[in-house]
Amino acid sequence: MGVTRRDFFKISGAGAAGLALAQLGFDLSPVEALAQELRIKGAKENLSVCCFCSVGCGIIVHTDAQGKVINAEGDPDHPISEGSLCAKGASSYQIAVNDNRLKKVRYRAPNSDKWKEVSWEWALDKIAANVKKSRDASFMEKNAAGQVVNRTNGIASVGSAAMDNEECWLYSKFLRALGLVYIEHQARI
Repeated sequence: MGVTRRDFFKISGAGAAGLALAQLGFDLSPVEALAQELRIKGAKENLSVCCFCSVGCGIIVHTDAQGKVINAEGDPDHPISEGSLCAKGASSYQIAVNDNRLKKVRYRAPNSDKWKEVSWEWALDKIAANVKKSRDASFMEKNAAGQVVNRTNGIASVGSAAMDNEECWLYSKFLRALGLVYIEHQARI
């Protein structure tokens, strides 16, 4: 076997490095690696879209047999994000699994410093009453030129990044039926 001077130095250098590492306490013998079982084994995969901005990155949400979210990760087959997520998208698991998330409706009365738990029915009735009161107080049937406009200037809406196109369309139709003019959908507020 013909060993060149260059090969001799490579072999000597590798041997010296291995010897130095062994002297520092590194064990260079082969190690038996054991893989632990994945927590998503047997879980159902649900494809979703990230709710934080309007980019629309794909997320795979894994749920157990009871429907509880156990994992969320980027979808490598998604044409937009190809499996990558920003910091907000990567933490989307915490939207569903978070002990600090409110699970009941809370209401704070005007000039009060305390929150109280209320039912969904009461909260929806309160919201509807407030919308009706504001709409009635600011509704304009005709403008200064006498043209029929049927609008309300007392209510505005800023959309949500968690809504898909169909929900945005339906929401927009609802708001326009109320007579709203100031409608915006700003996903990155």
